Amino acid sequence: MSTDSNDSTAIDTHSRGPLLLLLGSGVLWLVVSGVLALITSIQLHTPTFFADCAWLTFGRAQALRETAFVYGWLANAGLALGLWIAVRLGGEAMRAGNWVVVGAVFWNLGVSLSLVGIAAGDAAGHPFFQIPSYAQPLLLVAYGAIAVAGVLAWAGRRHETGFASQWYVFAALFLFPWLFSVAQVTLVWLPVRGVLQAIVAGWFAQGIYSLWLAPLALACAYYLLPKISGRVLPAYSFAVFGFWTLIVMGCWTGGRHLIGGPVPAWIASVAIAACSLMVFHYLVVFLNFRSAIGAKSSALYFTSFGLLAYLLSGLVEAVISLRGVALHAQFTFVEQAVQQLSLYGAVSMVFFGALYFAVPRLVGKNWASSSLVGGHASLVTVGVVLLVVALTAAGVAQSHMMFGATQPAKFAEVASATRPWLLVATAAQVALLLGNLMLLVNFAQTVAALVPFRAAANSVSRPALKSVLS
Repeated sequence: MSTDSNDSTAIDTHSRGPLLLLLGSGVLWLVVSGVLALITSIQLHTPTFFADCAWLTFGRAQALRETAFVYGWLANAGLALGLWIAVRLGGEAMRAGNWVVVGAVFWNLGVSLSLVGIAAGDAAGHPFFQIPSYAQPLLLVAYGAIAVAGVLAWAGRRHETGFASQWYVFAALFLFPWLFSVAQVTLVWLPVRGVLQAIVAGWFAQGIYSLWLAPLALACAYYLLPKISGRVLPAYSFAVFGFWTLIVMGCWTGGRHLIGGPVPAWIASVAIAACSLMVFHYLVVFLNFRSAIGAKSSALYFTSFGLLAYLLSGLVEAVISLRGVALHAQFTFVEQAVQQLSLYGAVSMVFFGALYFAVPRLVGKNWASSSLVGGHASLVTVGVVLLVVALTAAGVAQSHMMFGATQPAKFAEVASATRPWLLVATAAQVALLLGNLMLLVNFAQTVAALVPFRAAANSVSRPALKSVLS
């Protein structure tokens, strides 16, 4: 499976440096998060592993893994691919590229500072918001610098109405600062009291996925699938309804994690209703992409896999949000399985597909090794499937022993029942890490021969760009 670079344009050459910096940083963080994920997976069935190392106890290692994966890999890759799509569809060369470079440098410095702070015990302690207070302003400012290029791409677009990919990119660019700044104020700077913290934290965690990461992944899918398959998306006119359903209803589903907790009952009820209404969004996505899914290339394979995982995760969330099901699924590995299906199976796989499509066009040549592309695809596919299945089975075993038996099992008995499945999950993490190491090596080999991007960018003049586009 390979993707050629035949349709590389002057726009790609002009934006090469900033975007490759973001993508390279993201792939490096992906490998770092894979190492941390392997450590935490081993600790689940072997608690003594790194037990004497305060920096890598399970709580800190889990926070490190989550931060490196979300803010290192997903953020860097999502921003790079979103900007690339925005610039290409806008029809003009990237403006404010230097801002993107500066923002990328400080963003990754902020992520590094966050990891050091978390390891030292300064984690904020909220899902998807473990970042220490002193690193949060740096990340917010760096994100603003990167987003400038996206705003200018939207303002200078050639088509007034815009495409579905553009809607999702710019929604993600604008919604993240809102989510992040509200969480900063209400959870760190002027923290709300009592149960309100859990409500805000749940809202933020769900918003990060539904209003930031999922829109970036859908932007990639709406751009790639028709371009690779050569088919017009059916029911494309319904895309706007799927977009607004996600934007309006997405963050309201976070309350499903609080079912049965000490919160007003209406919060959980609204979340359950929102999960049900989100099925309409997934239906629109299915109708749009049902005829374009396939495996003609590595980019199409990864994107198709990611979309199928995205649809499955949405349906599973709708089911486990029901009170009767949530009673048995909450506080088990089932929740972890759904999270991995959403973040790794859906978002990451779509990002892999877009990365395999974009890099040859940015670099101007094909991937250095097609065998590494195939190896990455095989190992990541096996890893994601094994990980989700193993965590689901472990969660079902937990639920059965705690709620299905006439007398609740002891903790040691529950741990013994789940240990075989957790060993399988560890094997899945090994496969994912090896596959992502292949991606890192392939990426480094592909871009190694490039001249400094500033020299390449300076050689392309705006009149030349306009002549190419005309």
